[in-house]
Amino acid sequence: MRIEGIFGSTIELLGKSVDLRAKNHNLIASNIANAETPNFVPKALAFDDELQSALKNNSSGQRSSAIPNQRHIPVRGVGTALQSVSGKVIETPAKTPGNDGNAVELENEMGKMAENQVLFNASVQLLTKKFDGLRTAIREGK
Repeated sequence: MRIEGIFGSTIELLGKSVDLRAKNHNLIASNIANAETPNFVPKALAFDDELQSALKNNSSGQRSSAIPNQRHIPVRGVGTALQSVSGKVIETPAKTPGNDGNAVELENEMGKMAENQVLFNASVQLLTKKFDGLRTAIREGK
């Protein structure tokens, strides 16, 4: 059986989503921690467009030329395009910075953190279900 039959792009996509959401969580937490730091500009990890583009390239059979390590053997069906997605750190300043130049809106950051946490949890739950399905298939196949 080919590898992509067991570990399809869904598992890779969910794994990458979990990684990127964890990185984004760290940036949002940093924004909240610096809510009173003068001249601080909040940041976020933008990766949705890059992830969608990598997924489209994967599904159309195109492969990214970016290989994480040149000594690795590329396996057919494994999404190197997904592996290369790292997101882009962007500044997300408030429309009206405070008198000290701080551009963090605490309520906005808390909302972003809650949304990111929900999407992180959803990705983890879906990943867990995929592995539960594989575990069941292995047990029944014995």
